[in-house]
Amino acid sequence: MSALHRRTFLTASLALGLGAATGSLAAPAAAHSSAAPDAAALRAAIAGLPDEDATAALVRIGGRDGSWRGSSGVHDLESGRAADPRARFRAGSTTKVVTAATALHLAAERRLDLDTPVQRYLPGLFTAAFDPISVRQLLNHTSGIKPGDGFDDPYAHRFDTLPPQRVVASAIAKGPDFTPGTQQRYLNIGYTILGLLIEKVTGRPYAAEATRCVLRPAGMHDTYFPGTDPRIHGPHNRGYQRMTAADGTTRLVDVTEWNQADRFAAGDMISTTADLERLLHALFRGRILPGPQLEEMFTVPADIEGAAFSAGLQRRAVGDRVYWCKTGARYGYSTALAATRDLRRTIVYSVGDTDAKDESSNPVIDRIVAAAVK
Repeated sequence: MSALHRRTFLTASLALGLGAATGSLAAPAAAHSSAAPDAAALRAAIAGLPDEDATAALVRIGGRDGSWRGSSGVHDLESGRAADPRARFRAGSTTKVVTAATALHLAAERRLDLDTPVQRYLPGLFTAAFDPISVRQLLNHTSGIKPGDGFDDPYAHRFDTLPPQRVVASAIAKGPDFTPGTQQRYLNIGYTILGLLIEKVTGRPYAAEATRCVLRPAGMHDTYFPGTDPRIHGPHNRGYQRMTAADGTTRLVDVTEWNQADRFAAGDMISTTADLERLLHALFRGRILPGPQLEEMFTVPADIEGAAFSAGLQRRAVGDRVYWCKTGARYGYSTALAATRDLRRTIVYSVGDTDAKDESSNPVIDRIVAAAVK
């Protein structure tokens, strides 16, 4: 799973030795009883910011067992003002939860069929080298499409527009990676294509359909899709990336402004921790999708060894609980949402990660996750 971001719920889960991803679950690492969130552990998890790993942390723990809210760190390094707990941030690949729910909403409206090949909806997009790829295989990362190309130096091109159509074209030009449905490989490209598919079948922009199908029903009024606009509108904390100079010294560079057009339906959403918590509640309680379509979000391919991803979510066993989660990382920001299916425990965080695209573990996120799943 080389495309998985560092600073993720998955990374932290592995580091803590928490259960298997799918199939026969490992023996519980620890039994869970119904208990309120451990406020002392959570406060300790985010104490001492900013540090070399994070400039800020925003955390919301909720569910039937009780709730906890906390924030730490700074709004920006220059002023040292306290971080705004209501801040908007780049939500990264948690966008995929919204994209999956939008596609499934269209399936419930009979405008999409999950078993129909994508090639029928988007004729001419794929070459003859590709076997038929169903909409469901895009959703659960079993399509066999290789990743698309981006800029060689993303920071230098952070204000340039890379259209998603060009990213898709570069991926398709590489030919298939494996036969659809035989492996699971987490990549952005399938969800980039899902965004184009949503636009084709509705005749409307992806952002408009995602707002109609998901954001509005969930009450996510502080969430939006920026398109080519590099700014974060509304209250937000600054994001920073650790950069290494030629002489080996490092410094933190402000990366708050960044054109995310190439991320599109795979990861360009801007949101808040409160809105992501609303998304979990609305989605899991069936306010966005009817039963059959919602079940797709809790169905991991049973015939693929090691599969962990469903439509839009990832399954993780933690002790005797199963969490359905999704992480996201954009330069300056790492984010995650997770919940048990019965909403006994919900977890949402956004961390001002100083190296969000690195694949190793972030100590701040590790501490948040360890405290949140107690």
